[in-house]
Amino acid sequence: MTDSINPPTVPAPAGPYSQAVRVSAPGQWLHVSGQIGMRADGSLAEGVEAQATVAWQNLLALLEASGMGVQHLVKLGTFLVDREHLALVNPVRARFLGDARPASTLIVARELARPEWLFEIEAVAFRAD
Repeated sequence: MTDSINPPTVPAPAGPYSQAVRVSAPGQWLHVSGQIGMRADGSLAEGVEAQATVAWQNLLALLEASGMGVQHLVKLGTFLVDREHLALVNPVRARFLGDARPASTLIVARELARPEWLFEIEAVAFRAD
């Protein structure tokens, strides 16, 4: 089981996430490497919104291949190269996450591993036995 932890003694989440997520059951963990906007054929989506969409599709495909879904996400790390891109990627995140509220971190970095990469997301998921 996972529980969202958002006590009144810390600031309320500034968006659709939880301040902490507690896991209190035996089960399976999945650590997902950073996913970018690259399709299975090796082509890179154009623009940050398209890259975010493909990265989320890749993340969900990895969850599905592991017998999990967005409800199993415990922690997300999102990386952007431009703060202005937040307005474009937030709706993409909302579309894929739905009501799930994993703990989350967003980092705006000068650049990712390759200059053409505009968006990257990593995740940790848990499924109780």
